[in-house]
Amino acid sequence: MASSKKVIITCAVTGAIHTPTMSPHLPVTPEEIAAGAVGAAEAGAAIVHLHARDPETGRPDQSPEAFARFLPRIKQQTNAVVNLTTGGAPFMTVDERVRPAATFKPEVASLNMGSMNFGLFPMLARYKEWKHDWEPKALEASRDLVFRNTFKDIEFVLRTLGDAGTRFEFECYDTSHLYNLSHFLDRGLVKPPLFVQTVFGILGGIGAHPEDVAHMKRTADRLFGTQYKWSVLGAGRNQLPVAAMAAAMGGNVRVGLEDSLWAGPGKLAESNAQQVRLARQIIEGLGLEIATPDEAREILQLKGGDKVAF
Repeated sequence: MASSKKVIITCAVTGAIHTPTMSPHLPVTPEEIAAGAVGAAEAGAAIVHLHARDPETGRPDQSPEAFARFLPRIKQQTNAVVNLTTGGAPFMTVDERVRPAATFKPEVASLNMGSMNFGLFPMLARYKEWKHDWEPKALEASRDLVFRNTFKDIEFVLRTLGDAGTRFEFECYDTSHLYNLSHFLDRGLVKPPLFVQTVFGILGGIGAHPEDVAHMKRTADRLFGTQYKWSVLGAGRNQLPVAAMAAAMGGNVRVGLEDSLWAGPGKLAESNAQQVRLARQIIEGLGLEIATPDEAREILQLKGGDKVAF
């Protein structure tokens, strides 16, 4: 299959980590999120990974109503695969986090594969003033935050979304998360090809050293063999170096303002599309080709954009 040699670019448009104070380019309103997703797709992203926010405060909003304000626009304007978060924000319950994907039945939903400390508080030192009171409070609270993703939680998401034909972007922040995924594969609760997103550089997860990237790849190879497709996500300044390593090793890449606000040292990215173009430069500079949305659907064996509920 020729498309299996193509590199899938995922773009995570806004997320729940960064706050409005950190960048004027972070999409917050439904219009900005839709425009960010469409722009990323036009730049070469085959998949757009989506969160929602309160348009007034920028605070993460996991209500289906918030997603309904931009999902139809994105579907009308692009053929990109839509991937909805079930991670939401680390302080939310799993019932709250799964609701949008359960409502809209996307082709892909993210699924965090283990509980972990999730430290965002180092970002507090970078800013003296904040646009909204909730921002520093949320960052400070992460000193004592465990992002809960128990075996029961994971099984709940799998069973809630499985009947709709939704497949998963399995987010693995450490080696143990790969073993957790292997456990669910052994039980028959997930099926190949597994789309494994290894995450590097979050405080509480594995680091972003080249040896960390290689270790996660070796472990996934040993556990899943030919049954998975590998992708990487580098947080913050690690985004493009990790993307370059993975692309050179035969992997897929994820970029976007959810994961990093930067387009280079000290240079804020002006859009999600800019980061997609930078990743595409790396991929094509290696003599590789990017996958179209339909090629990504074939590679990941997705149900198709005509079988979603939005």
